[in-house]
Amino acid sequence: MSSCFRFLCFIAVAGWVSSAAAQSRGEQQVFERAVADFERGRITESAAGFDNLVKLAPDIAPQLWQRGIALYYAGRYKDCRAQFESHRTVNPNDVENAVWHFLCVARAESPEKARGALLPVGPDSRVPMREVYDMFRGTRRPEDVLAAGGRQPSGQFYAHLYIGLYYEALGNATLAREHITLAAADQFASVGGYMHTVAKVHLGILGSRGR
Repeated sequence: MSSCFRFLCFIAVAGWVSSAAAQSRGEQQVFERAVADFERGRITESAAGFDNLVKLAPDIAPQLWQRGIALYYAGRYKDCRAQFESHRTVNPNDVENAVWHFLCVARAESPEKARGALLPVGPDSRVPMREVYDMFRGTRRPEDVLAAGGRQPSGQFYAHLYIGLYYEALGNATLAREHITLAAADQFASVGGYMHTVAKVHLGILGSRGR
């Protein structure tokens, strides 16, 4: 996902004029509160905050991929799926968007259904996103993703994060936890950005479940 996740980034992307931006302080506060709730593991509150933001500023709703992730962890898989389908209209090349859509469908239905509904993507040059996409499509193995991740911290982080999520979608809790734990390591904080927060929140949820 894009590293630009502050609310004012969405104002710029949506093409809002400066006067509208000046009037968006309340919406910005709602956004930042929803992000803060997510960071603290307050998933229900975070999802509700993003829902409120969509009501306040519907024009930016497609940009809110963070909402989709919060909805996933809140167990609102139908809404989660719809959010990522909406996000594709403004970010069609993003492999991560297709992956989270897969995860939502896999939870609501099955991995097989999710693979059949996998969203198409355009060119995503980030390492190792091409291999991540192919893994969820079923044409590459997790080992291929790890190899493609190389030695760069960012490549290693995204490889472990999405391999962990892939294994969880397939029901392999042991390997899922192994890779999510690696992704949540402090060494990846600077390269993972918001997605590193996602890894840490995910690991916390696994811990609360005793898994």
